[in-house]
Amino acid sequence: MTRASLFTDITKQSGLSFVQDPGVDGTYFMPESLGSGCAFFDYDNDGRLDIYLINGGSHGKDQKNPRVTNHLFHQNPNGTFTDVTQVSGLGGSGYGMGAAIGDYDNDGFQDVYVTNYGPDALYHNNGNGTFSDVTKAAGINNPDWGTSAVFFDYDHDGYLDLYVANYVKFDPQVVCMDKAGRLDYCGPKGFAGVPDRLYHNNGNGTFTDVSISSGIGKVAGKGLGVFVFDFNRDSYPDIYVANDGEPNFLWINQHDGTFQDQAGALGAAVNAAGQPEASMGVTGGDADGDGDFDLFMTHLRDEKNTFYRNYGTTGFQDESWAVGLAGISLPFTGFGTGFFDYDNDGDLDLAVVNGRVTRGTLLTAAEKPSYWDYYAEPNFLFKNDGTAHFQLAADDAGTFDSTVENSRGLAFGDIDNDGDIDLLVSNEGGPARLYRNDVKNKNHWLLIRAIDPKLNRDAIGAEITVVCNGKRLLRQVAPGYSYLSSNDVRVHFGLGSATSVQEIDVRWPDGTLQKYPGVSADQIVKLSPQRR
Repeated sequence: MTRASLFTDITKQSGLSFVQDPGVDGTYFMPESLGSGCAFFDYDNDGRLDIYLINGGSHGKDQKNPRVTNHLFHQNPNGTFTDVTQVSGLGGSGYGMGAAIGDYDNDGFQDVYVTNYGPDALYHNNGNGTFSDVTKAAGINNPDWGTSAVFFDYDHDGYLDLYVANYVKFDPQVVCMDKAGRLDYCGPKGFAGVPDRLYHNNGNGTFTDVSISSGIGKVAGKGLGVFVFDFNRDSYPDIYVANDGEPNFLWINQHDGTFQDQAGALGAAVNAAGQPEASMGVTGGDADGDGDFDLFMTHLRDEKNTFYRNYGTTGFQDESWAVGLAGISLPFTGFGTGFFDYDNDGDLDLAVVNGRVTRGTLLTAAEKPSYWDYYAEPNFLFKNDGTAHFQLAADDAGTFDSTVENSRGLAFGDIDNDGDIDLLVSNEGGPARLYRNDVKNKNHWLLIRAIDPKLNRDAIGAEITVVCNGKRLLRQVAPGYSYLSSNDVRVHFGLGSATSVQEIDVRWPDGTLQKYPGVSADQIVKLSPQRR
């Protein structure tokens, strides 16, 4: 007998009604193929995760008459969602790409940054269910093709700064063909890369572009994914950037407002064969339980997805084949991804959503295939055996991996506060999908919200270690990962059979180490720095 899957598609019953519109007009406009992201965040502080979905937009002749907008969905007490876009002010009219979430002014409400093909937008959360577009007033000016972005405090001044990955300098006049001589979407090789942007938060509601002075803006890349973590454990956040078809960046924080790219020296720029890959989505986590953050990123079909094991000061090593993540990925194009413990056994598992950027063999059973069906691929759910060896978990995935769509964004969060991680998928030219996780085993869990009362916001960058059953489980307060997406800011721990944890250790963003007493399992806990 086949066991019941853990993931159930609840999109329709939850009231989440959204179809991404890339504005297809027959010109094979390249941004149409990159898709849009999605986000879980609690914008009104009612304790329930809400959903933000980025849309595409019109272009070319239709550009002056935008017909699509981003959408904000408020979660109701009964678990359904209501579209509150119009009243919220978060619609936006740009050609949308991604979203970053963070409380940049420390007022206790999470703000929203939206990347676009064209000028980006910053929205201030007014604390009353509405947002205001403060892009110009805040000093934000990124006219390039923005993709993934992340809020983080790189200089320990207590205010969240902003990193924005930029893609390529696209020329719409360039025409590309597939192998059959038909019009199709261009890839990045024919276009120059664009430097990323770093904005320093001035603490007064404005930002200063420090891209050049920091060193980051002096190097062009083709950025699609971003993950921030403290690689060298010096208490200053470093930045990993997934570049499409070019060596990736690992910007090491020099503590003086500057960064140095050390990806090459640390083994995280190219694959084991010394070749750059078409990196899209990126995530990080302690997949092997050794107390540091490993990296994983998704790539184009005919390139494997890549797992970099972290060996500490010596850097990273591409061990994709050894951990079981290489061969299965070769026929597919991966985008959104993330490490998460879907079955609460204490080990970080992995999810990947797939979809092509050029036309391919039809994989759906549709009698009348749609435009995007020729780009559609199934998704992956992988189970970790505890040593960072992964196997497909089709029996657990349900329709998450059997639904064949052209997927792009993937966000992770506990939408129903029941202690397991649910999934949100954004599809190119198709409906967003919400998958509820219904763990049916008896494993226990813990959710931790790390908040610094002095700053009046989440402690982005804090590292939390839970001690239970003789193990030390390391996680990070880092909502920015995957592809064009943002995730639940709360830190989730699967505890296996443990009904309590013996100790909680926190390294706060400023480097302060503090120990907290153990707690019983199966609850949501708030932690704050212990100040004397």
